[in-house]
Amino acid sequence: MKQNSMRLEFLGCAQNESFARVVISAFAVQLSPTIEEIADIKTAVSEAVTNAIVHAYVGTQGTVVMSARIEGEHEMSVTIEDHGKGIADVEKAMQPFYTTQPEMERSGMGFAVMQTFMDTLEVTSRPGEGTCVHMTKRFGAGE
Repeated sequence: MKQNSMRLEFLGCAQNESFARVVISAFAVQLSPTIEEIADIKTAVSEAVTNAIVHAYVGTQGTVVMSARIEGEHEMSVTIEDHGKGIADVEKAMQPFYTTQPEMERSGMGFAVMQTFMDTLEVTSRPGEGTCVHMTKRFGAGE
């Protein structure tokens, strides 16, 4: 049974979204994913990190923490955390097309995309304390 974990902290700026995608891809390689599985996890991580950068630190710049864990031969969990402004109503925020920044041409589909590409998605948040997005992906599900 494989076990491994990683934790990465980076500045919540737009340039680091692509960095997070590359890191999670490199970490996932040890599970021998398909190209489609890598694309799925990169997309979900991209959405979670972008949400943290765009919404958590409005007018300021904080840190984003990405951690991942592999337990077993086929499953990886990924957590994206910020210590920004938080989400007052997580259920409402997770509704497709809901956005707090329509003037920035945000689609409000970030959480829906994460749900589509990952096997599980849990979002916890406290106003004034930050948000934690926890996702899991099972690799080789078609086997």
